[in-house]
This record gives sequence, C-alpha cells and structure tokens, in this order.
Amino acid sequence: MSTKVRSLVTGAGGFIGRHLVSFLRAQGHWVRGVDLKHPEFCGSDANEYELLDLRRSEDCLRATAEIDEMYALAADVGGTGCGTPDHAQIFHNNRLINLHCIEAARKNRVTRYLYASSTCVYPELCENITNNVPLDEEDAYQGTPQDAYGWANLITERLCIHYRQAYGLETRILRLPDVFGPLGPWFGGRESAPAELCRKIAAAHLEGLNVIEISGDGTPTVSLCYIDDCVTGMYKVMRSDCFEPLNLSQDRMVSINKLADMIAKIAGVRVNKKHVPVSQGVRGRHSDNTRLKAVLRWAPETSLEEGLRHTYLWVEKQVRELALEYSFGIATFPLRSNREF
Repeated sequence: MSTKVRSLVTGAGGFIGRHLVSFLRAQGHWVRGVDLKHPEFCGSDANEYELLDLRRSEDCLRATAEIDEMYALAADVGGTGCGTPDHAQIFHNNRLINLHCIEAARKNRVTRYLYASSTCVYPELCENITNNVPLDEEDAYQGTPQDAYGWANLITERLCIHYRQAYGLETRILRLPDVFGPLGPWFGGRESAPAELCRKIAAAHLEGLNVIEISGDGTPTVSLCYIDDCVTGMYKVMRSDCFEPLNLSQDRMVSINKLADMIAKIAGVRVNKKHVPVSQGVRGRHSDNTRLKAVLRWAPETSLEEGLRHTYLWVEKQVRELALEYSFGIATFPLRSNREF
C-alpha cells in the first residue's frame, strides 16, 4: 500500500489551485483536484481530477473520501470587473461550500485542513487611507470586513477554530492578499492588479500607443504575493503546528501608479497614465507578517520586481497570441480597458 500523503485541493481549476496541485505533486503527494471547471491555459497535474459542486454535501463527501490532507481553496469570489457583485449569492455560496467541506472532512477523517482565507477579512475602516499601518491578525476582529466575501471568510475562520476544538481536526488558516504570476487570469475582471496592468501595457506597446487607462487616481496601495511564494507558504503552514490565522504577503506596500511604472520599465516602454474616475474602493491594505515569520522562520522570497518580470513576460505572450488570432478574424483584440473584451 502506498505511503504517499493523499491530498485534496478544492478550487483546483483556479489560478492558485492549479499551481498548488503541481507543487504538491513535486513534493511526492498523491493529489486529487476538485472544481466546477478545468484549469484555464493548461491542464491539471492532479493524479485524479473531478468536476464537483461543493455547495452540495454529497459532492463534498465524495471529494474528501480517502484523503489525508485538504487544502480548501474553493470559493465564489465575485469579481470587481464583472459588474455589480451579488453579495447575497456570494455569501450564500461560500457558506454552503465551507460548511459542507469541513463537515465532510470531519466525517471522512481528514487529518489536516488548510483554509485559504483572504485579507478581505480586515475592517474596511482600516483601509480608507493609502499609507495605513500594517494589519496584524487580531485586527480582523474589529468587525466590518469587506462586503459579503470578507464576512464569509471571517466566519469560516472561526468555524475552523471551533472544529479543531470540538473534533480534533487540525485546521490551519492563511490570509491571502492579491496573488499574481503566470497562468493567472489576465482579463475579464478577475485578474490581479499586476496582471491587469501587464495586459494594458503589453497591449498598448503592441499597438504602438503610449497611454494606458488606470481606474481611479492610482494612489491606492496594495501588498502582493507571487504565486510561488503563495503555494510554498501554504505547504509550510500546513506542516506547522500553528492553528491561528496567519498573513501571507510581501513586506512591501506599493501604489497602483508605482506598479504601472515598474511594469513599464520591465517592458522597456514609457507610458502615460490616464486616470479614469471611479467610485473609491479600498485605498490601502498592508499586512503585518510578524507572526508568519515567527511561526515558519520563513517569509516570501520572490522580489516584487522578479515576480512582475515573470508575470509580464507571460501576459505579453498571451496578448501577442490573441493579437495573432485577431489578425485572422477569430478573436477580439484586448483593448486597454477592463471591460473591452
């Protein structure tokens, strides 16, 4: 009988999930991937891949059967560029997914369970200024998380802690920021800020233009995490003995304007930024990684510049390939606005 750890990755059709499956396989795990869809851009490296609806308890029981460790990434995240989000539906779907998944894990005797939470759990009132102080893990309990997605994440974090206390399920909680890198969404509204800017700059460069549009004034600041550090961090947290929530991001806060300048430098072009007025969203979100470093004796290692370079080269390739399809009349060329696809 095989001694390999049998791992489950839910949300395996998504950007992070696809990378995590490959990472776990490289560590020698047997991996089952589960999602409503297959991964975009390339296939999955999972030993077994199933299309299941984790809002259904019977599908969660099927997904968790004969599993040792579970990485719970499945979520309805809405999407800032996909129109007005249906907060009721987002909250409803995520509550069903998370309740059924953790209960199925308990029933099927999963030993370890990592929940991928989000920095959206932090109070919106802490995010009204661009140069705010770093948010440590306890700041989430001030209330008023960001919309339905943030509330669903925060409630599920508490659910994980209570399941550990009541049933002995070894739960782990990791709060993820904006994660970026190759193989991620790069258009359509669900892309990270770096991927969106990479697309706009690559498209402008290909069209011989020197102007890109930026939603808002470009001063909001973000903390980011490159995909390789994200999956490494997940694996290390799962192996740790820390059951309290942990932040995972780079110790670096950067504005959208600065991010655009950095990507333009990587692309070897000069671009002018045209700021388009929009309603004000989160102005700044910067996480404190003190607890992560103390627990893991590790922190994200990929510099922002290196991560952006890898991401830009991949996105630029996608833009060029789509432009080639456009020249044959089989695709719409990616213009510079979020919703012009």
